[in-house]
Amino acid sequence: MSEARFVHYDLKLVEPSFSSSLTDLIIELDYLRKKPLGGSTHPKVFFQLKHIFHTLESIGSARIEGNNTTIAEYIETKLEKSENVPSGIKEIQNIENAMSFIEENVKDYPINRAFISEMHKMVVDGLLPPPNGEGDHTPGEYRKINLKINKSNHQPPDLLMIEDYMNELFDFIQRDDSTKYDLLKAAIAHHRFVWAHPFGNGNGRVVRLLTYAMLVKTGFNINVGRIINPTVVFCSNRNDYYNHLSEADTGTDAGILSWSEYVLKGLKEEIEKIDKLTDYDFLKKEILLPTISYSLDRKYITDIEAKILKRVSEKQVVQASDIKEFFIGKADADVSRQIRRLIDRNMLVSEKEGSRKYVIRFDNSFLLRGFIKSIGEKGFLPMRDLT
Repeated sequence: MSEARFVHYDLKLVEPSFSSSLTDLIIELDYLRKKPLGGSTHPKVFFQLKHIFHTLESIGSARIEGNNTTIAEYIETKLEKSENVPSGIKEIQNIENAMSFIEENVKDYPINRAFISEMHKMVVDGLLPPPNGEGDHTPGEYRKINLKINKSNHQPPDLLMIEDYMNELFDFIQRDDSTKYDLLKAAIAHHRFVWAHPFGNGNGRVVRLLTYAMLVKTGFNINVGRIINPTVVFCSNRNDYYNHLSEADTGTDAGILSWSEYVLKGLKEEIEKIDKLTDYDFLKKEILLPTISYSLDRKYITDIEAKILKRVSEKQVVQASDIKEFFIGKADADVSRQIRRLIDRNMLVSEKEGSRKYVIRFDNSFLLRGFIKSIGEKGFLPMRDLT
């Protein structure tokens, strides 16, 4: 690898030709963005899926940077509700918190320095700065030193130039371009942020959150039935990620367009894959029922609990009368106690507050282990070595 050097190039909206495959991708993603999601999966179940994929997104983002925490290890901390956790776990928790911050605020606030600084503070919160950890000496503030990027021929700009480059980036993001450019801008902004490397540490984690924020802000509305996990695009093959970033570092139109096609192609494939989970028949047959069987085999649940949970999975919403046949000769109070036990163990949840109708819960119970195994077997995990 030759010695890294800094090469300036102007930030601009590079337009693909109308006949290019990148243009086709933009059109197809724009269709997905606007497509109403009339899935059959119950909203209460869907938002559990969303919660779990948030976790997978956060683990994947941390793993790109060298965090070796597996899904299994992270799940155990959720089930045990550990307070004093290792730094690798804390790093992932920070990313989850930042994703929630984005969803709660990005619609109402511009993506500017204050927004990015807040995300950076959240990402490095409670972590030791390098070389001992993945924190930063100056949380929320631009770096005070010059940096080199590992495995890259690109030398980030001098620290005295960061403010101007970042202001240029925020102007680019906020510029009132046609909505047909939204997705292209998200890809270009991702590269430009990495190119500038504005923080002392945590740039990779923050830029993937920036991409998530831009997608949510531009209409991939995750509150009406969609799950988007842009980090999957980058963490499924880290070498591809770095190679495409390096190609874009040249600043040529061809390099930027190739990078953009890599990002949007991965995003389209991931959205189409995860959208299948809004089809409850698919979710039930391929994920939920195998999850229950796995949990029973491992004795995480009892025979009677498995029967009830399978009935809930089949019907999606149940009430006490739907499971009474499993308690022949028993009083109604026995059925109610069993339901209460499953609620207490986070395996059932009321359809609505105060309701006596219930749906399955798998996002924070011992069913989660089987659920992760099931989605892994169906190709929904972002990295092959994640478990």
